[in-house]
Amino acid sequence: MSSGPGGAAPLQIDEKEFERNPHALYDVLRSDAPVREIIAPGRTKVWLVTRYEDAKSVLNDNRLSKNIEAGQKVIQRHTEGEAGMVFASELAAHMMNTDPPDHTRLRKQVNKVFTQRAVETLGPRIEEITTELLDAMEGQDQVDLMRAFAYPLPMAVICELLGVPAVDQERFKGWVPTQLSGGDAESLAQATTALLEYLYELIESKRSEPADDLLTGLVRSSDDGKLNTQELVSMAFLLLVAGNETTVNLIGNGAFALLRHPDQLAALRADRSLLPGAVEEFLRYESPVNTSSLRFTTEPIEVGGVVIPEGELVVVALTSANRDESQYKNAGSFDIHRPGNANLSFGHGIHYCVGAQLARLEAQIAFDRLIERFPDIRLAADPDDLRWQPGTALRGLRSLPVSLGARRG
Repeated sequence: MSSGPGGAAPLQIDEKEFERNPHALYDVLRSDAPVREIIAPGRTKVWLVTRYEDAKSVLNDNRLSKNIEAGQKVIQRHTEGEAGMVFASELAAHMMNTDPPDHTRLRKQVNKVFTQRAVETLGPRIEEITTELLDAMEGQDQVDLMRAFAYPLPMAVICELLGVPAVDQERFKGWVPTQLSGGDAESLAQATTALLEYLYELIESKRSEPADDLLTGLVRSSDDGKLNTQELVSMAFLLLVAGNETTVNLIGNGAFALLRHPDQLAALRADRSLLPGAVEEFLRYESPVNTSSLRFTTEPIEVGGVVIPEGELVVVALTSANRDESQYKNAGSFDIHRPGNANLSFGHGIHYCVGAQLARLEAQIAFDRLIERFPDIRLAADPDDLRWQPGTALRGLRSLPVSLGARRG
């Protein structure tokens, strides 16, 4: 058993190489140092957990806190220069950045309005939006699938669920990605200000003109004293982000994997009953969420034979855990027939993603309609030339050029 102080110096991550291919590093760490201190992009020192069982343990350990106020102090202590890994306080008071009992209270309010029934009733509307997007792609020999399909579908769905007017959806295209990737300080400040102003306006509009949508339900909880204004705004931001960017990457990464494995695409086209398992394999093989959000230790804890001291930052490499050979046979291969696919892409424990069911439903409908409409779809670029989005939190392509080929009918 080993501990941090007196051990190996923190590993410096090459941001560009990691962005291009995190799997190479993860393969080495899982084998040689599955719990390892690193210097992450942004010059922040964290403990990175890369094996599946260790990841599940950390994600469900109440000795690791997500309290945002205390967490910011820990981040500042472990970061060279200004910490750039925390959102503005007005956007950070949501359930992902809290511990029980606050987390329990906040999650309860979301669960009351983000119900299974609410998700299931969206099915026909998701199909309509999907059809509209595919119709717009008709007649084009080549499109960027990210721009034409993977991005606008989840955006339209989450905005409809929240009650964001369709005319406002274009306004989010710059604000949310800037928040997630960090960007420079000026861009981040501008995006934060614009997003906050809009969310306050939207919330007030729901008060004056209530509707049958998720945000109206949360506004009622706020008016009943179950959420304060800052929590309400932060929750709207969280749902907008969690319900959009992660599903964008699920669709984009899944399409990329299928197009690189024509045999798997052919099998799925021939048997649509494989779709639920295929979506789980998309999630496992190239997780839309690369690393978990930050946690910090409230006391010394042992993970994988390593003692992490109190007051240390810990990050779980979900992408790595999902390719752990001890959990998955031939973990580095893509197989839509894979059994027992209990991937960690939506997390584990009390912070398990509240929108997981919606993301899965969107992906199943999206791929069912896409491969039906364009049975000869194929990559229109060298896979090695495609670039990935900056940042370490999410894993998604910047673009995905495809040739649509022959169309149905």
